Amino acid sequence: MKFADLGLSDELLQSVAAAGYDEPTPIQAQAIPSVLMMRDLIGIAQTGTGKTASFVLPMIDILAHGRRRALMPRSLILEPTRELAAQVAENFEKYGKNHDLRMALLIGGVQMGDQVKALQDGVDVLIATPGRLMDLFERGKILLTGCDLLVIDEADRMLDMGFIPDIENICTKLPSSRQTLLFSATMPPPIAKLADKFLSNPKRIEVARPATANINIAQYKVFIDQRKKRELLRELLRTDNVTTAMVFCNRKTTVRELNTSLQRHGFSSGEIHGDMDQPARNAELQRFKDGQINILVASDVAARGLDIKGVSHVFNFDTPWHPDDYVHRIGRTGRAGATGRAFTFVAPADAEAIDNVEKLTKSTIPVYEARIEGGSERPQREDKPAREDKPRREPKAKRPPREDRTPREERAPREERAPREARTPREERAPRAERAPREDRAPRSAPRAEEPRRDRRGEPDPADTRDDGGWNGPVPGFLNISALA
Repeated sequence: MKFADLGLSDELLQSVAAAGYDEPTPIQAQAIPSVLMMRDLIGIAQTGTGKTASFVLPMIDILAHGRRRALMPRSLILEPTRELAAQVAENFEKYGKNHDLRMALLIGGVQMGDQVKALQDGVDVLIATPGRLMDLFERGKILLTGCDLLVIDEADRMLDMGFIPDIENICTKLPSSRQTLLFSATMPPPIAKLADKFLSNPKRIEVARPATANINIAQYKVFIDQRKKRELLRELLRTDNVTTAMVFCNRKTTVRELNTSLQRHGFSSGEIHGDMDQPARNAELQRFKDGQINILVASDVAARGLDIKGVSHVFNFDTPWHPDDYVHRIGRTGRAGATGRAFTFVAPADAEAIDNVEKLTKSTIPVYEARIEGGSERPQREDKPAREDKPRREPKAKRPPREDRTPREERAPREERAPREARTPREERAPRAERAPREDRAPRSAPRAEEPRRDRRGEPDPADTRDDGGWNGPVPGFLNISALA
């Protein structure tokens, strides 16, 4: 089957041919006609099978007819990460170059000014992450009442990131008569419930059994001690014919430390994780795509949907906590019919995680026996030359016993000192004269009566002159009024 057999327009077929594609993938062959017929769709396909083009191509033909309005996008594509949103935007630019379509990209990590201006000019396609979309909607910068086509991409990743409540909220703002397309590599119960709620009689397309890995990828698990993972990774990078590789870690701190370690040992590596701002992440991805670096250490922010050609190996430095992430991680290799190799390092603490992965994929990952021949984390110091054995010293001869000492001569007794002359006794002082007794003081007179207080003008206070009967508190004014008057 060719793309010309799917009902696409001539202008779109020219763009597809210019991109180097002639035959559609299975997901594209089944999804494109249904989308052109304006049917709701559930697409379950492995990552790397071309499902992005399966909704981008028919959307371009559908949106080629119509008029755009300010602040009211005609279609909406929801993506879980900024990188995926940017990748979908690249697909629209590549395939829609022969059509007059405007597109806006709403993602976090960049300023809102340019995004708001693009919305005011009117857009045909709005590609957004749920967080930034809801932020602009609450600010009144966007209206969703004119959106007739909704695409929910990587729905299972949306579930892992906690975006399902936001998606449900967004769906309530859209017209009820819209067309909805949902794509996912796995179909957990919450996603099935979401599809039942917001899709109307959808067509279900399963290119492969959910949560299965690409058959073009050779998968291995390596049992290794946690402290020897770096040595094993360096050994595989040197000996397994690696051209380009992606190394996935569970923690952002591990990403930074591992990238520093690889660079210290002479590898051309870079890193990408959630703590980096968007321009830095884009720059690092571009370096990897351009071949300036051939090893990219990443967290799961890069595990979903990134289409980087020529990745020969994927290394799971940490066994993923979520089994679904395993399918998406190894899907970075073996894309578009190419072959790839995926190694998962399993420490003793990862036993449960790898069991969950095998239960999800319903397959047993073969064990890879690896021998670590590389050096340790720190270069070994040169061995110092062994010390020459010095001749042992002869034991010292015993000293002869000391001869008996002659007794010391007795010292002559000291001469007795002459007694000191007796001092003359001091003269006795005359006794002091006795002081005359004090005259008896006259007894104190009776305590004088307190003088009445005077006000500032010097006149006595009338409240103090009246007989209060021993009362020393405030006197109410009504006591001065006589009842006989």
